[in-house]
Amino acid sequence: MPDALICDPSDIFDSAAFDAVLSRAHKMSQTDARTAIVTHLKAAQKTGRVQIADGFRATPFQSRPTTRAYTYLTDCLVNAALRTAQELMFQNPNPTTGERLAVMAVGGYGRGEMAPFSDVDLLFLTPHKITPWAESVIEATLYILWDLKLKVGHSSRTVRDCLRLGAEDFTIRTAMLEHRFLFGDAALAAKLDTRLRADLFKGTEQDFIEAKLAERDARHERQGQRYVVEPNVKEGKGGLRDLQSLFWIGKYIHKVQDAADLVPLGLFTAEEFTDFVAAEDFLWATRCHLHLLTNRPTEQLTFDMQAAVAEAMGYEDKAGRRGVELFMQAYFLHATQVGDLTRIFLTKLESVHLKAEPLLERLFKRKPRVKAGYAVIHNRLAVKDEAGFLSDKLNLLRIFEEALRTGMLIHPDAMRLIKSNLDLIDDDLRTTPEARRIFLDLLLKHGNPERALRRMNELGVLSAFIPEFEPIVAMMQFNMYHAYTVDEHTIQCIAQLAMIEKGELVEDLPVASNILKRGVNRRVLYVALLLHDIGKGRAEDHSILGAQMVRKIAPRLGLKQEDVETVEWLVRYHLLMSDMAQKRDIADPRTVRDFAKAVQTVKRLELLCVLTVCDIRGVGPNTWNNWKAVLIRALYRQTKRALEDGMEALNRDNRGVEAKKALRAELIDWPRKDIQVETARHYDPYWQGLHVTAHVVFARMLRDIGENEIVMDLHPDEDRDATRACFVMPDHPGIFARLTGALALVGANVVDARSYTTTDGFITDAFWIQDADGNPYDAARLPRLRKMIERTLAGEVVTREAIKDRDKVKKREKAFRVPTHITFDNDGSDIYTIIEVDTRDRPGLLHDLTRTLAASNVYIANAVIATYGEQVVDTFYVKDMFGLKYYSEAKQRTLEKRLRAAIAEGVERAEI
Repeated sequence: MPDALICDPSDIFDSAAFDAVLSRAHKMSQTDARTAIVTHLKAAQKTGRVQIADGFRATPFQSRPTTRAYTYLTDCLVNAALRTAQELMFQNPNPTTGERLAVMAVGGYGRGEMAPFSDVDLLFLTPHKITPWAESVIEATLYILWDLKLKVGHSSRTVRDCLRLGAEDFTIRTAMLEHRFLFGDAALAAKLDTRLRADLFKGTEQDFIEAKLAERDARHERQGQRYVVEPNVKEGKGGLRDLQSLFWIGKYIHKVQDAADLVPLGLFTAEEFTDFVAAEDFLWATRCHLHLLTNRPTEQLTFDMQAAVAEAMGYEDKAGRRGVELFMQAYFLHATQVGDLTRIFLTKLESVHLKAEPLLERLFKRKPRVKAGYAVIHNRLAVKDEAGFLSDKLNLLRIFEEALRTGMLIHPDAMRLIKSNLDLIDDDLRTTPEARRIFLDLLLKHGNPERALRRMNELGVLSAFIPEFEPIVAMMQFNMYHAYTVDEHTIQCIAQLAMIEKGELVEDLPVASNILKRGVNRRVLYVALLLHDIGKGRAEDHSILGAQMVRKIAPRLGLKQEDVETVEWLVRYHLLMSDMAQKRDIADPRTVRDFAKAVQTVKRLELLCVLTVCDIRGVGPNTWNNWKAVLIRALYRQTKRALEDGMEALNRDNRGVEAKKALRAELIDWPRKDIQVETARHYDPYWQGLHVTAHVVFARMLRDIGENEIVMDLHPDEDRDATRACFVMPDHPGIFARLTGALALVGANVVDARSYTTTDGFITDAFWIQDADGNPYDAARLPRLRKMIERTLAGEVVTREAIKDRDKVKKREKAFRVPTHITFDNDGSDIYTIIEVDTRDRPGLLHDLTRTLAASNVYIANAVIATYGEQVVDTFYVKDMFGLKYYSEAKQRTLEKRLRAAIAEGVERAEI
């Protein structure tokens, strides 16, 4: 009877009941007997699976008893199918020596670890070429298992076949490494085990290690790093396959049968083995819950499944964080542990089984010189004398400095030494001037600070030296915007800053590159980036809390009071420039004026600009684009001009004069009278809100427009990674909403919009749109885009009806919660009331909002759209029908109520 199952073995499979059915079956026809047995086994399988699942749900972290229970149930079903084939369908009371058969479990099934829907991998072993009897038994057994809907992987081989195929294919070799005898001829199974050890495994340890390392690297390349937001529990970095690889290698080389056997061999310390077991238990529990919740062999933790698994495992919301975020933080912490164990384990094995370099290479290769106390072992930085190393606590930091200086990786034994002595990093060390110097030099001196920070973070040194950093280690932000955990995002930001400093991003980031080239306070900038998200994960605003934490941390790092205050300000307002650029109309002088007043000095502006660029680029590989670059650069340049030349440089009249002058220069071939008509027909906001290229397009569209004509111009705007869509038509109420509906219907995402009326009754609307992938529309797609927009504007398509089928939220995104916030701001613009709608993004949202505003007789001057994954902030610059701001609180409440109703109605449509 198997040990430690999640429930009683008799509840999983009643062997006596099956024996009775098999006994009765001998009295039936073969067809009826087979039907009776399969019917019984289906019911027994269903009962057993329910018992196991119920036991697991009651103790949701008990993965080992659960995986053993599924293995036990599978063993019983395979045994039942084999007995049926041998005893009922193809009896052979006097088999010849060639008619022996051994049934083996291989792969994960052989290891005895099965999730609810794991594959059943079987090896049917025969002594010689397969006989007709054995072929019939195998076929009958498989058909019964297939009737039970088991996903069976099978092979029929001799011992010689196994040796030959295993020599050719490491996947087959790995599967056979974990063979487990189930039923049949035990002597034949024992022969396979002996021959595998003697003729296949022995002497090929090095080849096996190299194959597993190459396989691991290829798998990680496919799956991405362990910090991807939707990790694969089985195949991803830090997942179960990485743990299994460690055991495979240990078993291949040392013949161990259990991971615990790796401890006496020195491949794991007792503490590391504890981490191994904890990670394995957690990952298997996660995988089992995934299978049960989806009722299929699901391995990827998609956003919707993250929330479902977190609930199944009992994680609850607390302290300003969702249960799913706490679950994913635990997941990433275990994945990090797996990464540490893998690195230490494989590097140690590599040092023993590494191929020697060719003699000539060893003779001429220059060995790096290391400082006293260190040694180079297999091109890794090692500690000569552990006791001597630990006698000076500063060495726990110095080793990272030496690793950066020499460019070497740290030896696994040194990593173990550091990790097991983190308690030496105490308050005394944290305030030692030399410790401060070493830490800041790691950031500022060697040119690749992210390498040191990542290794320090993985070994726990970063959290030990800055204890406030520990809560954000492996902290996941449950949204579609952030591609990394908070700690990894921080390191990515610092990596971006180092790349800019080294001149590697001059073409992509000319402004930030020039700022750094001219010179800034690097210490302030690096420390601000390191601490900018230190306050995340609490109920309070992380910018405010982070700034408060800076007051304690920055002096501890040795910063002067003036620098501390600057870092505190940068952390407090690290989102200000991004928000101003993406959520406000930077063509409005008031926006720039308010931002300039907040920043106060060019020095702060430059520091904030660089920090903002690094912060956005550190969110994910595809977050930064030309659109954001244009906005940040424009805000920086206008603000710098205002700070250097005075606020009058932002005067509306001055900007209008300059814009008209630029238009005349572009239309030099136009008659003077036509130019006068064009410059006189627009109000002031038009001249400050659009670039001269758009002014030229509108001038040409207006010049020849008919009385009731609709004129459209679609043109790629490469500088903004978008397609500019310009419309001119007679002005009438609701036209802006109709345009947003037309664009939503063709699947266009609006990233910016401007709407202006002329003195002679026309509307001039400019939209910047992207396709579903966030790219400008290809030229080949523009004719179809134009056709659909024309049909919609002509009334041939009713937008609200046509958009219903597209107004859906994807299943994997339904777990996200984005509360709706609606604010009214009468101070951010001299002319308009700014309505900011912060809510869940979905197709058709902008149309619903603009249609609601139009129905309330609200004039929309322009809309600014900022998208952050599943969250969107739609900002509208509006007036009432009399051209006035919305000062009345009653009117604001009415508008807010209508907007919320439109959002709620759309949510209902999206969830149908």
